Formats: sequence, C-alpha cells, structure tokens
Amino acid sequence: MWTNTDNQLYRKFQFQNFSEAFAFMTRVALLAEQHHHHPRWSNVWNTVEIWLSTHDAGNVVTEKDHALAKAIDSLL
Repeated sequence: MWTNTDNQLYRKFQFQNFSEAFAFMTRVALLAEQHHHHPRWSNVWNTVEIWLSTHDAGNVVTEKDHALAKAIDSLL
C-alpha cells in the first residue's frame, strides 16, 4: 500500500530474489517513461523502494503520481 509521507507517495516492494526485483524495476522504468515521470527509487537485493512526487509542481504529490502508483500496482 502506498503511503503519503513528506509530500511523497512511498511504497516498499519485496520479492523472492534480486532477479525478480530487477525485473520489476525494468517494468516500472518502462511505465515511468510512458507516464513521463521519473521516480526516486532504490534496490537492495530483493527489496525495491519507490518515492513519487512531481518535480514540476514543486515536489508535491499530484494526480500524476497517483496515476503512476496505480499503474505500478497493476504490475503485481
């Protein structure tokens, strides 16, 4: 579930291994390009963390972030 913290949508995803985490990141990267959005994220082994905010709007959460979050959730 996404949480709204410090003007960002945040979610942590955990997978069975690094390969699954990396494959998920690849799918998210393609979605992000389609949405013209570039999230802040990190990956350590099987864990991917994503923070979404709209830089053009002053680094706050906008509908653009909610749309990408929903699209990311559809990958699961």
